[in-house]
Amino acid sequence: MKARTSVLALLALTGTLAGCSSSGPSSTGRQATFQLATQPKSAAPAAGLVASVGASESYTVGNDVLVLDTVQVVLRRIEFKRVESSGCDTLAVNDGCEELKTGPVLQELPLGAGAVRAFNVAIDTGTYDRVEFEIHRPEAGSDAAFLLANPLFDGVSIRVVGTFNGVPFTYTSDLDVGQEANLVPPVVVTDNTGANVTLMVDLGTWFLNNGALVDPNSANSGGANEGVVKSNIESSFHAFEDANEDGVDDHSAH
Repeated sequence: MKARTSVLALLALTGTLAGCSSSGPSSTGRQATFQLATQPKSAAPAAGLVASVGASESYTVGNDVLVLDTVQVVLRRIEFKRVESSGCDTLAVNDGCEELKTGPVLQELPLGAGAVRAFNVAIDTGTYDRVEFEIHRPEAGSDAAFLLANPLFDGVSIRVVGTFNGVPFTYTSDLDVGQEANLVPPVVVTDNTGANVTLMVDLGTWFLNNGALVDPNSANSGGANEGVVKSNIESSFHAFEDANEDGVDDHSAH
C-alpha cells in the first residue's frame, strides 16, 4: 500500500535578495514574500496515512505511529532563477541568479496548520521559474562561526527529534546536496506586482519505505534505511505561487 501525506513543511530563508540583472534589485518597493507552512488549510490526509498536527506532527500507518517534535535543516546558497538566465549554475560563485542567502542558515520547520509569512525581500522585474538551494553539511573551518552557535550540527545537515511507536529517537543526516524546485507556472514580477512564493518539503514522505513507516533510528548513519530516507528527503521539495498565503498552489485545482 502506497501511503502519502498531504502535510507539507515550508523551508523559509532569512536574507536579502540581490538583483539578477547588472542594475541590481528594484528600489520601487516591489516585494517577494515567502511563507512558512506545515499543512495547507484545505488538505486532507491521503488513504492509508493518518496525519495530525499540534505542537508536534504525527503520522500513522497501520499499527506504526511516528511523532515529529522538531525538524531542523541547514541551508545555504538560495537562489531565485529567472527564465531568461539560462546560464545560472546554482553552486557557482557570482553566477548572476537572484541570490537570497549565502548561509549557512539553520531553519526549524514550523509544525502546525496554516501558512505564516516569513519575510519580504526586494525583487526586480522578470519571470522566475525555479528556486535553487543547497542542503548543507557544516564543517569545521569554513563554517566555524555557524558551528560555534550550533554545535550539534558539526557534520550534520538535518536533525529530527521525536518518537516512533512511543520510543524516543534522534535522526541526523550528513546529506550535502544541491536542490532545485520548479515554479510551474513561472512567477511573473512586473512594475506593478510582486510575488508570493512557498517553498516546502513533504515531511510525511521522509520516513516511508514501500508505503510503510520506518523507525528513524534505522535511517541514521550505517542503518538499513539510510539511503531510502536520504532519497525521500531529496525528492520532497516543492515550490509554487501562493498569493493568499494559505499553503496551497494558486494554480492547482482545490
